[in-house]
Amino acid sequence: MVIIMGEETKDIIMSTIRRDVMKGTLQSGVRFDGRAFDEYRKIEIQKSVIKTAEGSAVANIGNTKVLAAVKFDIMTPFPDRPGLGVFITNAEHLPTASSSFEPGPPREESIEMARVVDRAIRSAECIDLESFFIEKDKVLGLFIDLYVLDHTGNYTDTANIAATAALLDTKMPKLEDGAIIRGEYTGPLKVSSLPISTTMVKVDDYWLVDPSRDEELIQETVLTIGTTEKHVCSMQKGRGAVTKDELLNGIDIAFKSGNDIRKVLKG
Repeated sequence: MVIIMGEETKDIIMSTIRRDVMKGTLQSGVRFDGRAFDEYRKIEIQKSVIKTAEGSAVANIGNTKVLAAVKFDIMTPFPDRPGLGVFITNAEHLPTASSSFEPGPPREESIEMARVVDRAIRSAECIDLESFFIEKDKVLGLFIDLYVLDHTGNYTDTANIAATAALLDTKMPKLEDGAIIRGEYTGPLKVSSLPISTTMVKVDDYWLVDPSRDEELIQETVLTIGTTEKHVCSMQKGRGAVTKDELLNGIDIAFKSGNDIRKVLKG
């Protein structure tokens, strides 16, 4: 009898086989790809990749690639925030990005990714939503759409970088009689800080920054910490426990990594 396994099943089986080998490698102080435990893969950013969007960017961490696009629309404000504009983040994992992604409605993983990216930007308060007010019951809504194009691990940080880069690329639309004049702008969107997330996973007793797909498949705990230039703006923990010392060390790593990535964004 011939048994045909899907790619996701093969990944799970191979991750079990790799676990012992990886632990042995980590004990020697290096990872499978030769990186230090707190080292990111190469980061690349390209802005203004979609001319019809108010702002856009593609970010790569290694071979993981995410596209972010920004669009404005006229919205009714939320009842409890009548003087503030609307900010919404959506995400989609394209089936062509990974054999583990399937077509259909957004999966839990893509919803979670959008939530983590949204929380970092929202909590950083880097966008002045009060400036989006137009008139009573009418405000600007800013939408960030995220598309995972290639997945080789750590699409969350890649999406965060793409989203922040897209905001830096965003132009404020011109308004006339309470409507958006498409293709006409009044100037750049003011972004007061740069929220950056740093994801790390625990494998055995080792914390690994910017996990590869192999590392994600055998992780025991995952921690994502968002920082601005001055403070921690968000935090998300997956399964497993984190000690106080591990958390404090993770925050230090997040600030260091975040500052390095902010330099790339500004460059």
